Amino acid sequence: MNISILTVFPELYEPFLKTSLIGRAVLQGTVSFDLTSFFSYSPPKQRIDARAFGHGAGMVMRPEIVGAAIEDKEKVHGKAFKIFFSPQGRKLTQPVLKEIADRVLQANNHLMIVSSRYEGMDDRIEQNYADLTISIGDFVLMGGDVPAMVLLEGLLRLIPGVVGKAESVEYESFNGPFVDFPTYTTPVIWNGWEVPPVLRSGNHAAINKWREDQAIEKTVKHHFEWVRSYALSAQQKKQAAERIPPHYCVLMHSNVMLPNGEVGTTSVTSMDIHDIARSARTYGLKNYFIVTELEDQTRVVQTLLDFWQTGYGIEYNKNRHEAVKRVSLKKTFDEVVEAIKEREGVAPIVLATSAKTGSAQSITYFDQERVWSHKKPVLFVLGTGKGLSPELMNRADYVLEPVEGFTDFNHLSVRTAAGVIFDRWLGLQHKAR
Repeated sequence: MNISILTVFPELYEPFLKTSLIGRAVLQGTVSFDLTSFFSYSPPKQRIDARAFGHGAGMVMRPEIVGAAIEDKEKVHGKAFKIFFSPQGRKLTQPVLKEIADRVLQANNHLMIVSSRYEGMDDRIEQNYADLTISIGDFVLMGGDVPAMVLLEGLLRLIPGVVGKAESVEYESFNGPFVDFPTYTTPVIWNGWEVPPVLRSGNHAAINKWREDQAIEKTVKHHFEWVRSYALSAQQKKQAAERIPPHYCVLMHSNVMLPNGEVGTTSVTSMDIHDIARSARTYGLKNYFIVTELEDQTRVVQTLLDFWQTGYGIEYNKNRHEAVKRVSLKKTFDEVVEAIKEREGVAPIVLATSAKTGSAQSITYFDQERVWSHKKPVLFVLGTGKGLSPELMNRADYVLEPVEGFTDFNHLSVRTAAGVIFDRWLGLQHKAR
């Protein structure tokens, strides 16, 4: 594979390309580099950048300079797969690295890295030449050289002959749904920390099982966005689900805000029971509690639950029974907390939901690691009427951001909102691999 690197600062790459596995791959002829400065294509005493049109500070690399460099290198080495770098580009992941490796190897075996500096380059260059624009994260650097080295470090591991042992690449983090397992070496005890005995047992089956368990645990607890984006097998879904802390939800019909601004109670509907029960079952919640303090409401709801949980309803609709059998009726929020504590041995972390923004305890739907770090069960608290009372909001450990779209209309039913909330927090979010 030939790699052309176009940059303002070739000297940044010189030690990098001579170091470790990359340097060895060059000596072995597995990969070759053509490192070129953009200044080579600028007439003497002329700048390679110019002021951007419009107001604002900053210099932009001129298109005729960059274009001349790209076209010259393609004349020498053949048509290239050209990669640019920008915070607005496609996020670099292991699957993206694999895609790049495949496309370069299947094409002309010529990869071109185009690294900008200053305030970037004239956008016409990227539009005209770029096959792919890469971002290494949602932040801004001084130029594209560090991202280029990051890409090269990851990409060259995938090129046959660069890494000695193929299994080092095959089983590393982010090549599958789970990240890598922890590794240890001598001494057995260091600073009071001991190497797990199973790794010293010589029992390969036990070691493999330990490694698998550790990899799954680390992935779910610390890289949940990764594992949930993967197309998991049934076994992998089961393994991941076992590491997710127990989740519960409660629908409050008492201690909620009424349209007149007072705290009061609302009526339970049949749809409240069935629809949220099905969502709770789909996303693996352990129990769905309904709270009402009204005696007549309690009798009506209990009659419906008895039908689906113990009566003819079991055979009439088995799927409905499977969902509703996890529904419990309580008179107060405290009874819900106590029921969870009795089952789990510890009170839950309380996640309140609200259609309003600005809570001091607000978290997003990407904060699972923060919540799960408490090592406690999790309770979603859903409100009817105009939402949860101030008393209940004050009892929350965290408040989830409102469910919103790109409009100023925000009037979802609690049943619809519950499904969205469970999906955003616990649902699979498959991405193309």
